[in-house]
Amino acid sequence: MRIKGSTILITGGTGSFGNRVAAHLLKEQPEQIRIYSRDEKKQWEMQRRFPQFRYIIGDVRDVDRLEESMRGVTYVFHAAALKQVPSCENYPYEAVKTNVIGSYNACQAAKAAGVHTFVALSTDKAVKPVNAMGTSKAMMEKIICSENQHGAGTIFCSVRYGNVMGSRGSVIPLFRSQILEDSPLTLTVPHMTRFLMTLDQSVDLVLHAMTQARGGEIFVRKAPACTVISLAEALRLKYSSRREKHPIQIVGIRPGEKIHEILVSEYEMQRVTEEKAYFTIHPEYRLPTQPSPKPLGEEYTSENTHQLTETKDINLLLEAMGNEEISADYRGV
Repeated sequence: MRIKGSTILITGGTGSFGNRVAAHLLKEQPEQIRIYSRDEKKQWEMQRRFPQFRYIIGDVRDVDRLEESMRGVTYVFHAAALKQVPSCENYPYEAVKTNVIGSYNACQAAKAAGVHTFVALSTDKAVKPVNAMGTSKAMMEKIICSENQHGAGTIFCSVRYGNVMGSRGSVIPLFRSQILEDSPLTLTVPHMTRFLMTLDQSVDLVLHAMTQARGGEIFVRKAPACTVISLAEALRLKYSSRREKHPIQIVGIRPGEKIHEILVSEYEMQRVTEEKAYFTIHPEYRLPTQPSPKPLGEEYTSENTHQLTETKDINLLLEAMGNEEISADYRGV
């Protein structure tokens, strides 16, 4: 894989992932980075930081626009999606049109353009989905995985994230705004657990997938987790003038939420290879020669991964996340 001199397209590229991965890729001296999205305001904001990119207004529901935009492209990062669980619950067919049909459109455009590698961004919500967003992302993964069965020259793979800290719609910016407003921190269920991943770690996962994919894999980066009550306590101690006296209010679980999230299911655990920092879930049509299967029934979840219980350990991730307000490409905690 050679990034130097190549052309890269990022769908949904104006969010936090697009900004961070594009900044990283610039160091590798690509010929061009194309930012494909439907939000002209975000494009204008991003263009002030990165005027050297090519900005393309377009929707993944528009296959003709995708085909035009992918001409001459070597690598595609597919981050465009409807990501918010509540809005997808209210309008599930809109999730289908963007996350399923839009992803299929992007795959077809990539094949027609002769793209070398196509990496799609998925979510832990796609594993045993209980909501419309997760279900649509699970179908996206199936579409991506299937493309390499049909003799395509393009390598298609997916990465599956836990929660990216500080992303739009996530609990960290919510808690920080509630602290600034001096209002109670609103928790769903105190013992609910969520994976914690910094934005730089999410970019690292995508670049790992680009270099390792043969086609059809789902790549997972191992990540710690914590309970939402531990996260709330860490945030109020870090940001609130009232510290441990800042009130916490329990509001109950929202529609479509799980108590614990899964990154690798028990079915997938039978066809994984494992490294220190990663799981690779291999497609059923190309099983690994040296798998690392787990006992039947074992999964990789936010409940059984390494748990951050100490405020100081959560603070280390909060500091790594930084203080900037993030507009994300995927739903966070």
